[in-house]
Amino acid sequence: MAIAADSDAARRYVAVRAATESLARPLSAEDCCVQSMPDASPTKWHLAHTSWFFETFILEAHESGFRPFDPAFRVLFNSYYQGVGQQYPRPRRGLLTRPSLATVLAYRADVDARMRRLLGQGDHLLDGLAALLELGLQHEQQHQELMLTDILHLLWCNPLWPAYSAGWPDPEPSATASAWQRFDAGLVEIGHGGAGFAFDNELPRHACYLRPYELATGLVTNADYLAFMADGGYGDPAHWLAEGWDWRRDQQISHPLYWRQEGQGWREFTLAGARPLAPQQAVAHLSYYEADAYARWAGARLPTEAEWETASAASGTRLQQLFGTLWQWTQSSYAPYPGFASAPGAVGEYNGKFMVNQYVLRGSSCATPAGHARASYRNFFPAAARWQFTGLRLARDAR
Repeated sequence: MAIAADSDAARRYVAVRAATESLARPLSAEDCCVQSMPDASPTKWHLAHTSWFFETFILEAHESGFRPFDPAFRVLFNSYYQGVGQQYPRPRRGLLTRPSLATVLAYRADVDARMRRLLGQGDHLLDGLAALLELGLQHEQQHQELMLTDILHLLWCNPLWPAYSAGWPDPEPSATASAWQRFDAGLVEIGHGGAGFAFDNELPRHACYLRPYELATGLVTNADYLAFMADGGYGDPAHWLAEGWDWRRDQQISHPLYWRQEGQGWREFTLAGARPLAPQQAVAHLSYYEADAYARWAGARLPTEAEWETASAASGTRLQQLFGTLWQWTQSSYAPYPGFASAPGAVGEYNGKFMVNQYVLRGSSCATPAGHARASYRNFFPAAARWQFTGLRLARDAR
């Protein structure tokens, strides 16, 4: 498939790359270098790694007379692609004071100029490049969300609680009180189908059987979660998985990640800075352990990913906040669909090798780029992760 220089793909490349740099603009060079914990990455590393992806997987294979911007970057900004070579240790990315932010931005500009030239070659491009280009853009959009979640954690670690952007919008509150919607039993199909992009872990589309179930029409709110806390939810092992109880005890967890009690009330740290806790907003930044404990306390459970996807696509659904508020934990382990096959080569490492010790989240969040969400999208994190924009929707067996 040939890609003309003025094609939608070429224009989208420019737009996605510009959006990434705009997210870094409110930050200082110091902000961009610091790593707040091993699971997060510095903004500077995100800026470089997303450029590394295009240089390594597209330019190296298709650019005439290819020469890397800096040979050292092949290791420094390789995330986890063993098929490409060595990687700099993830927990030590914050030690990369060199290259400077200015050099990383120059690297981005160089890669962009070379990509524009390549995309302008039209008929000279090899078959399959369009699919790889789309994967690179979708990959960069994933890192745009990761940048925001990592920035939030970084600024939360600062005792001044500085705002990333004072104008960052607050999440929309729940429009109405949550109710239950019933879904009948039956054989359903889940997974990506039809036209449009999908990651390999969304394939293949396949059939599964669902028993009758009900989903809450809205997400669990801060007020709901405060009731759980007031009832001693964090202190009662009856609500917790054994591993979750040990995690809560060892980490001394007693409230959601970005909450802080001040006097008789609570404040929450957001990308706009500290705000009084809004009772009707969806409770955010919960681990799987916390989400599961709340569901047990409420006499419910977490949905399976098949239940969530089927309900989200059902005609006449009354479900709210499916997309654009918070990623929603499911009780489904992150595992391959029947018939799943990884792509050949290093890009085949994208999703498949992480299908162990993780849980699936569905929907999207307020930090997800526009147009990046879809019903079949399978996000995934380990059970203890809570720096992402994660919340929960209750489920129960139909009565």
